[in-house]
Amino acid sequence: MAFVKNLFDKNFIEYASYVIRDRAIPDLEDGLKPVQRRILHTLFEVDDGYFQKVSFVVGRTMKYHPHGDASIYGALVNLANKEIFIEKQGNFGNKFTGDGASAGRYIECRIHPIAKDFLVTNKAITHYIPNYDGRGEEPEVYRAKIPLALIMGAEGIAVGMSTKILPYNLKEVLDAEIKCLKGESFEIYPDVSTGGLIDVSNYNDGNGKIVTRAKLDISDEKKIVITELPLDTNAKSLLDSIDSAYKAGKIKISSVDNFTTDHCCIEIKLPRGIYAKDVVPALYAYTDCEKTISCSMLVIKDNMPVNMTATEIIKYYAKKLVAIIKDELEFERGKLTDELHVRTLERIFIEERIYKKIEEQKTAEDVVKAVLKGFVPFKNELICEISSDDVDHLLQIPIRRISLFDINKNKEQVNAINSRLKEISKRLKNLTACAVEYLNMMVEKFAKSGATERKTEITTFSAVEVKKIVKRDMPLRYDDKGYLGISVSGGTEIIKVTPYDRIFFVRKSGIYTVCDVPQKMFVDSGMWYCNYAEKEIINKVLFTIIYRDPKTKYCFIKRCRVPSWIMNRDYMFAPDGMEVLHIDTREKFKFSLNYVKKPRLSKLTEEFNVNDFAEKGLKANGVRLANKEVDTISVEPSKLELFLQNENKN
Repeated sequence: MAFVKNLFDKNFIEYASYVIRDRAIPDLEDGLKPVQRRILHTLFEVDDGYFQKVSFVVGRTMKYHPHGDASIYGALVNLANKEIFIEKQGNFGNKFTGDGASAGRYIECRIHPIAKDFLVTNKAITHYIPNYDGRGEEPEVYRAKIPLALIMGAEGIAVGMSTKILPYNLKEVLDAEIKCLKGESFEIYPDVSTGGLIDVSNYNDGNGKIVTRAKLDISDEKKIVITELPLDTNAKSLLDSIDSAYKAGKIKISSVDNFTTDHCCIEIKLPRGIYAKDVVPALYAYTDCEKTISCSMLVIKDNMPVNMTATEIIKYYAKKLVAIIKDELEFERGKLTDELHVRTLERIFIEERIYKKIEEQKTAEDVVKAVLKGFVPFKNELICEISSDDVDHLLQIPIRRISLFDINKNKEQVNAINSRLKEISKRLKNLTACAVEYLNMMVEKFAKSGATERKTEITTFSAVEVKKIVKRDMPLRYDDKGYLGISVSGGTEIIKVTPYDRIFFVRKSGIYTVCDVPQKMFVDSGMWYCNYAEKEIINKVLFTIIYRDPKTKYCFIKRCRVPSWIMNRDYMFAPDGMEVLHIDTREKFKFSLNYVKKPRLSKLTEEFNVNDFAEKGLKANGVRLANKEVDTISVEPSKLELFLQNENKN
């Protein structure tokens, strides 16, 4: 069994680790999940400037992602609708209406040109690994120059953890990164293309919660127009929530018309006598016009799940951008240095006619020696030592190219290379300024596509509490059969309630319970007490419990209050095994004990006043009233009971 347990534990840990790192949680480096990264890798591979069928891209991606075409197609459509990486053509769905995308054979896509600017695909500075079957290579993670984890947002549920990163405004993120590089303070908040209103008072830099609302136009008091949607909502789901609230009687409306296309436009017409200002709170309370969203910035960092803040991610990317620019400049410098070395060799080889010296040589070994000997006088002009590869390159230069060699043109190219090398050296000394320059350039590029304007308005408002706006107009009834609830027909009305209330009631047996308002629940006949389960009400009630020991027939009294409770749990006023004779909530009243008839017992009835007994704790035992066996008790009727008795007599 120990072996089996260890096997299950090992397999579960491996599965959990796989789901967390390889499926559900985005990587901090590029803000992408594995399926998204593989889609982009495929689009880079097939990029020829033309649009490709989505079904074709999905098929090619399956070489790297072994989880079926459906998951790839869904991820591609979602990624394309971010409008950052992918240019789309055709029906990719509508984020406002909630309509889905067309089949992959009908729509087309290609990598966005701007994506090439902020995703590093150069294999010299980006680590590539074999794909799942070893037949190809894919990036382990892309090196992204901008904080894609914030710009795109992400949502995923793994084993024992989840992430919910709301998308941010692209320009605001880049501006924040610029401020970070300059050592200035910054603040950033979420922004979505569907607009709406958000309250970020409890956002906690990405690990708290926000309250989001639809934007309403109530300029016409007889009509409400929803012009912008809240976060994580579309017109279809919003209309469904409005319809449910209407059918449940929560809101009063006449009709709803949906004119949503490329922007939200839902018109709610109101019935006679109902005005917009009265309906708006109910819309926020009972429909998706207002939502509270909890956020968690969980990302994969250094192959481990880590909770970060938006500020920490900005600082991470600012530092990372400087490192990427340094690596790119050093790579370019190395490449230009190699090119300059080759051009210098070619110039000397042709200009000094070293190629003539190899014509007389009879062996390949002598040819190489002749070439190396020819460059000895020009050693000071060389950038580095001549390698065997350099010699092979020189020997492979065609005669036609030698005859057409233009010294002046070569000189111009060499000067251009040297000029660029000087510029690279200068930029390497000012990497932070280069990073700021790059970010400003990206802001300008994105601005041309209109992707930099903030859509969601940041404001402050309090979430509408349903309990505060709903009216207590539902009668809670109790019938003679012992049923309690809002669906009980006949019986006695106890209190008016709402579906959101909780009630406190005491059964005949002395058991008290707190529960939600029931539809119809059996609580037994002879219920002692029922009221709203609000501490402000119940804590003020002084309960008097008179109970009897079934073995000795002795009677006890206990006076106490109920300070707290747990929902749907039964509590006893009297000790276990005791018989409850009476429970009262009056501060003052009298009662009598009727004793069992016995020889030499002259006094069969004795009167008591509850004021003679002190209040005790809820868990305390009661006080014994007399050392005599009690048959029955008689309780002084309340003023209301006396009044009702007189009315009945008259």
